[in-house]
Amino acid sequence: MIVAGSATQGLAAELAAETGEELAAVSYEQFPDGERVVQITGEADRAVVVASTVSDGDWVELLQLQDALAESGVEDVTTVLPYMGYARQDSAFEAGEPVSARAMARAISTGSDRVLTVNPHETAVCDFFDVPSEPVDAAGRLAEPLGDLTDPLFLSPDEGAIGLAETVREAYGRGSVDHFEKTRHSGSEVEIEPSEAAVTGRDVVLVDDIIATGSTMSQSVDVLNDRDATRVFVTCVHPLLVRNARLKLARAGVEAIYGTDTIERGVSEVSVAPAIADAL
Repeated sequence: MIVAGSATQGLAAELAAETGEELAAVSYEQFPDGERVVQITGEADRAVVVASTVSDGDWVELLQLQDALAESGVEDVTTVLPYMGYARQDSAFEAGEPVSARAMARAISTGSDRVLTVNPHETAVCDFFDVPSEPVDAAGRLAEPLGDLTDPLFLSPDEGAIGLAETVREAYGRGSVDHFEKTRHSGSEVEIEPSEAAVTGRDVVLVDDIIATGSTMSQSVDVLNDRDATRVFVTCVHPLLVRNARLKLARAGVEAIYGTDTIERGVSEVSVAPAIADAL
């Protein structure tokens, strides 16, 4: 059966439809003191928990879902993390800091027999789990809503994400790929340098794994508009879009924003359920 976290109900329903598995009934409650409790209705020998951990509360809820399944006698639990919070904290950057991704992975491992993580920022985080773990690449799903593009250029905001841009280009079927040069000066200050690719008169698709504050993407859109791109589309696997990120992108003049349902937002145009189903 498919068991949904409260932040991932739509994706869990899509996955149940994709796999033909039963979608479990789950209730989510929060006490006046802020503590949480879940309840799962249904019986099965095998369960797939689908839970993005966008907030700290989501982490607590996931651990409770795993424990509820153990309590009810489920013998095999696969945990799917469509979006893994803390995954970017994969190193101790200063003395005395935790490796948060490792701490979270160890906690999840206690209630799971296998873990799937959709497009983690670094695939190396899969090594932190104490049970078999693997990444799922769902970036190709972002090609679906793009429609008919004029001489498309698939552009990543830095060299590290160019593989994502190539995946989307391959799924779309035509176009070229390039990347910006990005220099991060601090947690909030990023400098974007244009690539050498010609963009005049072309439709440009910006591709990244996560859009959080939207600062890097809005700067990229500004550069492309200054260089006379016909239209600029922004795509990402994980549309975190915190604070005023959508406003920044709209003010920059983006044509459209397309994300997946790893984080369920208004821009979640496509589902990663088929990619997860293939991995299961």
